[in-house]
Amino acid sequence: MRTFVLRLALNALALLVIANVVPGIHVEPLSALVAALVLGAVNAVVRPVLILLTLPVTIVTLGLFLLVINAGMFGLAAWLVPGFAVNGFGAALLGSILYWMAGWITSHFIHGGRRLRGRHRVDVIEGHVVHH
Repeated sequence: MRTFVLRLALNALALLVIANVVPGIHVEPLSALVAALVLGAVNAVVRPVLILLTLPVTIVTLGLFLLVINAGMFGLAAWLVPGFAVNGFGAALLGSILYWMAGWITSHFIHGGRRLRGRHRVDVIEGHVVHH
């Protein structure tokens, strides 16, 4: 639970930073928390369905269509959350890329290089996988 709250807070902070860096993205501080939560839900529920439905296009474009799907999820979250606005596809694309990068960095620091597989912790030490 603590990890969830920490990740939510850091993702909300990332949204605030992204809104200050990318023209066309606006988010109010309280809305950033709600938007981070909605983005997590949208990426967990809607994104996999869209990826499955657009698999042929994704294969033909060698995966680049996933960027369009990610931008769409970012825009969908903005549409659902009052106080979070994304103006245009370019802003959604850049915002989704920066949000992904922030999430990747957040995960790396929260887990400290450790990954979870199933119920077992897995450490990667000097290129070797150590199961616990």
